[in-house]
Amino acid sequence: MIKEKYFQAVGRRKRSSALVKLSSGVGKLMINKKEIEAPDNAIILPLKLLGLEKKFDIVAQVKGGGIMSRKGAICLAIARALVKKDESNKSILRKSGLLTRDQREKERKKPGLKRARRAPQWKKR
Repeated sequence: MIKEKYFQAVGRRKRSSALVKLSSGVGKLMINKKEIEAPDNAIILPLKLLGLEKKFDIVAQVKGGGIMSRKGAICLAIARALVKKDESNKSILRKSGLLTRDQREKERKKPGLKRARRAPQWKKR
């Protein structure tokens, strides 16, 4: 039994982390063992940019975060997997900003404050 070759990469955004396996196929997308019929453009943007939407099957495992950060994590992981597959894709994806990890995260709440920086309203009398 010969195992099919796939390209694997990890993408992160805020508190989400996505592990993506990219294998040759017909364009199916499975996220956390659920098949997605009409994938969001934000997720498959790297494939659309290279014109490979119907050439790869994607299996993604995503943990943590909200909807938008999950989409961003999957997008980054797909872009990284495409670079592993073919190094010539790197320049196109880099120019579009799809290989850049967005490191912004929510700042932690500090004691004595209402939020990370918001102090209680000051009362003179």
